[in-house]
Amino acid sequence: MNHIIIGRSTFSFVCFLALVTLHGIHAVEYVVTNRATTTPGGIRFNNELGSEYTKQRMAAASDFIWGIFQQNTEAERINRPQVHVNDSYINNIRGDIKSDFNGVLYHEMTHIWQNGIGKVPGEVIEGGGDKWNHGYDVTARFFDYCDSLRNGFVAELNKKMKDSYSDRFFVDLLGKTVEQLWSDYKAKYAN
Repeated sequence: MNHIIIGRSTFSFVCFLALVTLHGIHAVEYVVTNRATTTPGGIRFNNELGSEYTKQRMAAASDFIWGIFQQNTEAERINRPQVHVNDSYINNIRGDIKSDFNGVLYHEMTHIWQNGIGKVPGEVIEGGGDKWNHGYDVTARFFDYCDSLRNGFVAELNKKMKDSYSDRFFVDLLGKTVEQLWSDYKAKYAN
């Protein structure tokens, strides 16, 4: 079960994704629990997002991520059952709450289905600045560039990270070291 819990300090928007069997078909059950119903963030969540909307977005995010990771069967999917969101984060969103929330939700749902959590250096999973593995947007754009060199690169890298991580995976998949690829990327996009 994938569960999103909304709670104090950890707007425990815990996303429990439960793999359940419904009439012989494997399905994912999405559960949303607001543990901060009396806080400003918990109230805002209920009023402007709500459980049903969040479950729909979790399902859409999972479908999108399974496509990117080429996880076409249940056996190919890693399932980490929870996402926590801080109630103060929800309360402090300015502008379009759904747009901001959906961006965070897609990011966190990626971790639900991503290989290598706990086995791969954090910067490969999260990103971090001026190097290929420094920053969400920097790392995402670099991986998109690598995917343009080999369609399915991101999915293949994710599969390789199931048990461990090595920079050697870039050589295996693209024939160049990650440093060479980063240099090519910077040259192509003028640093």
